[in-house]
Amino acid sequence: MSTSDTVNAGYLESLLAGRPHVPASPLAWLNTLRSEAVDRVGVLTVPTQRDEEWRFTDISQLNRMSFHPVRTTVDLQAEEAGRFRIEEAASRLVFVDGVYAPHLSMIDADNGVSVVNLEAGLAANAEALESCLGRYAEFRNEVFSALNTAFLQDAALVVVPQDVSVSAPVHLLFIATQKDVASYPRCLLLAGSGSVVTVIEDYVSLQEDAYFTNAVTEIVLAENARVNHIRVQREGMKAVHIANGAVSLARASNYQSVSVAFGARISRYNLNVRLAEEAECAVDGLALIAGRQLADTHTCIDHAKPHAMSHQLHKCIVGGGAHAVFNGKIMVRQGAQRTDSRQSSRNLLLTNKAHVDTKPQLEIFADDVKCTHGATIGQLDSEEVFYLQSRGLSETVARNMLTYAFGAEIIERIPVPSLKSLLEQTVLDQTTVQP
Repeated sequence: MSTSDTVNAGYLESLLAGRPHVPASPLAWLNTLRSEAVDRVGVLTVPTQRDEEWRFTDISQLNRMSFHPVRTTVDLQAEEAGRFRIEEAASRLVFVDGVYAPHLSMIDADNGVSVVNLEAGLAANAEALESCLGRYAEFRNEVFSALNTAFLQDAALVVVPQDVSVSAPVHLLFIATQKDVASYPRCLLLAGSGSVVTVIEDYVSLQEDAYFTNAVTEIVLAENARVNHIRVQREGMKAVHIANGAVSLARASNYQSVSVAFGARISRYNLNVRLAEEAECAVDGLALIAGRQLADTHTCIDHAKPHAMSHQLHKCIVGGGAHAVFNGKIMVRQGAQRTDSRQSSRNLLLTNKAHVDTKPQLEIFADDVKCTHGATIGQLDSEEVFYLQSRGLSETVARNMLTYAFGAEIIERIPVPSLKSLLEQTVLDQTTVQP
């Protein structure tokens, strides 16, 4: 298919009409994985609002847009990437338009953790990667995960050995610099038994033209491991960001997640968490959008074994004519007795044109459980605004303070002080300028 045909058809239509060209690897298992994904790409279709899982989210615009893989790499200077530096991070992997940038990366080799890209990871941990890469993020029935796996050429790999506790966070930074580019970020975190680590997955942009990010992250916790996962999506305002995350918790492990979405014209984050016996997770999120943005979060917390615990709080602050979607499913399988699960969706509309669709779900197949869920959608409390005005604040300042406090509850849960401060300021700035 010619370049002009690709432009006319749209990027996704062109991909799904043919077989993506993927360079061969010397590793047979990696070639097999890519080949399976390519086969699925040939079968699957781009979801529409006729599909139940996408009925609130119109991505037809994406199918009409034209993108291309990275043709030339950008020689990004250290000071340009440095603006996204997180001071507490001892290790940082940087990818520019999906391409690993070793000159911008920083690795702490003394803390016992392996933080490498795919090429180096295959040389050091080939057996572990073969058993985990592509085994947790479902791509056989999910077209975007299949595309990411088909184009799998590089990845950010974090391997924490057994009983290693890492105090400094690991920063995985993905920088978009070129318009009309499609990139396929990939992350794999393997946390050994008894290990502790904090990982920041960070998507940023240095330009405001349209581009497409299609990301997949897999996180595997062995017994008694503890992972703090902070995910920040602050893409350009014309970007499309679609991501799939899969987390597997072994016995008595603990996964703490905070996901924040500020950017992109269209964003979708699918997160699937599976808990073994006595595992615990907290999955919290915040979407702060305005203008014509659409932000969609779909989560599934799967209690596969007994005595597990999950807590989830998801918040949306929606201004302008923006549209937020939250679909949260809690699955309690047969035999998963003594499950304790709580889910809450709270949404704040700042204008009459703002729109939220929220759908908490419980599917319970065990009888000795404690599960609750709930959702609220509303505007700022007029009595609270009046109270602050009675203390001398203007109505605008009072409304901004209450909006900031609503979002800051999620940001406060981030255990990295400099990042928490930065994101709190972002919330304050964006709530101040809401129409």
